[in-house]
Amino acid sequence: MPVSYESPGSASSVRPGRAALHLARAASLAPSPHNSQPWLFVEEGHDHGFEVHLHGGRRMILTDPGGREAVIACGAALFNVRIAVRLLGFRPAVELLPESGNSRCQAHVGYAVHAPATPDETLLARAMARRHTHRGPFESEPDTLLDELSGLARGEGAVLQVVDEPEQLGLLADLVRTAEDLHRSDPRRAAEIIRSVGPGGVPVEACRHHPDATLLAGRDYLGLTPYCPRPSRRWSGRTGTVAVLSTPCDSRADWLRAGQALQRVLLHAAAHDVAAAFHTQPLELRAPRAEIRAHLAGGMFPQVVLRLGRAPRMWRTARRPPAEALVRDAPPVQG
Repeated sequence: MPVSYESPGSASSVRPGRAALHLARAASLAPSPHNSQPWLFVEEGHDHGFEVHLHGGRRMILTDPGGREAVIACGAALFNVRIAVRLLGFRPAVELLPESGNSRCQAHVGYAVHAPATPDETLLARAMARRHTHRGPFESEPDTLLDELSGLARGEGAVLQVVDEPEQLGLLADLVRTAEDLHRSDPRRAAEIIRSVGPGGVPVEACRHHPDATLLAGRDYLGLTPYCPRPSRRWSGRTGTVAVLSTPCDSRADWLRAGQALQRVLLHAAAHDVAAAFHTQPLELRAPRAEIRAHLAGGMFPQVVLRLGRAPRMWRTARRPPAEALVRDAPPVQG
């Protein structure tokens, strides 16, 4: 049973290990649905191992009822842990879903053989703090980066497909529009999105663009659309590059792989001054997701819909202090 470092009654002499704090700090910089940060990190012993857990209490229950997006976020956090282990000079030993009877434990990371970090891994590590989600129009599209990003996704067991054919792009825009309209018409879902804005969540300043001003409809974080008419002209020329990240199967392990692939792509992009915007609304509904799978993902399971481009400005999102998200394994009861 994990014990919080911050919990009342815990021994004041017990402190998290320096390596565990290093890993938790890196993991906490991962993207998550509406900055919900649905994870908990467990230090095994004292710097002997590290686990990524799903924090059910921080999940977006209505927006993400099956928990798929929360698990993808845990996968992104896991990728950051892998890179952080490399900076310590070790290869990470990763086991996905190590406890068959524990759906909260997503991965265990240990320290394998010693090996210095490569220049590419160091580049990804430096990009962690620079990577931020963008909401609104882009200034320009990425140039020659797309083939690299697709290759990185394949290396993690996922496929990143660019959607640039006009008919397919129009279909995707329609599916995003339909799903977003359904979300907005549900008062409870709409309220859940609005509650995610503010200190510790999505910055208010990042939501000031009208959510319907881009080709793919955005989330109505501020509840603007009932009072502000949909713009007659959209910044279609500033959409950026639209892509779908998919996996061959749709198990929890695939969701974790999707999260790792996503974060590898996002960090490499951020290292080259390219940001991402997310439009996963149709993936949260069964019928639109099936449409994307059939017509845009080649029969694979779509996990993330995103836009890539160069942003004029990005807002930093607050993160919980690493020690707040880090707990330790309780010692066994002595008989």
